[in-house]
Amino acid sequence: MSLNIASGRTGDGTVSLARTGHDLAQLAPDVVAVQEVDRLLDRSGRADQAAELAAACRAPGQPAWSALFAAAVHGSPGPGAGSRPAPATLGAEPSYGVGLLTHLPVLATHELRMAAARGRLPIALPPGTRPRVWFMPDEQRVALAAVLDGPRGPLTVVSTHLSFAPPRAARQLRQIRHWAQDLPRPLVLLGDLNLVGSWPARLTRWRPMVKGRTFPASGPRAQLDHVLADGPVRPAGRADVVEVGAGDHLGLVVDVMPFRG
Repeated sequence: MSLNIASGRTGDGTVSLARTGHDLAQLAPDVVAVQEVDRLLDRSGRADQAAELAAACRAPGQPAWSALFAAAVHGSPGPGAGSRPAPATLGAEPSYGVGLLTHLPVLATHELRMAAARGRLPIALPPGTRPRVWFMPDEQRVALAAVLDGPRGPLTVVSTHLSFAPPRAARQLRQIRHWAQDLPRPLVLLGDLNLVGSWPARLTRWRPMVKGRTFPASGPRAQLDHVLADGPVRPAGRADVVEVGAGDHLGLVVDVMPFRG
């Protein structure tokens, strides 16, 4: 499944992952791609949010989950926050980025960093915040891939969160396609791509696994979050848009079945 957790921020301005963790546990996924993840940032109580959610997903008697994280920036993103592009993921450095959570064995991981768009774009903020609109500079973006030891052999999953400037997001998605061409198949890409409708599938020529509006969560008007597949993998049941936690995106849940090509 895929979910933009908005760093655990809720509509009243507080930060809490309790509801998100509860909802994930009820859904009982095998792999979760999460975006807008804080790690050791003051604004979220210096929590390791990926690790917190991985612990919430763990079922009784199940081995500990892996909580993988890739930093897009060091420090908090946003105007005046003093963040800087992350050249690498550093364990003790307060950072913001994307994650992958899973109970499946992790065979290898890979990271790709992608340049930010230039200039500033108006971004609407959640209700109750002031100002309601920020003219936001873009930030460096990151893709995190994990090769997992699945029940039918290796499976590559990729979590990413692309630029809110559509031309840059399209360029970044093409970068990911090129970067991922040598990763083991089947491959499933999950994330907040900030591209609407069929554009991600058209740009990558990968198969869309679920369709439905995901943003904003309070009254969805567009599908910004996507699950795309390449190689010998097919839908195997559920493919839903779901409400998870209290963030501003809805989540995606998809059952997939790898098969021998």
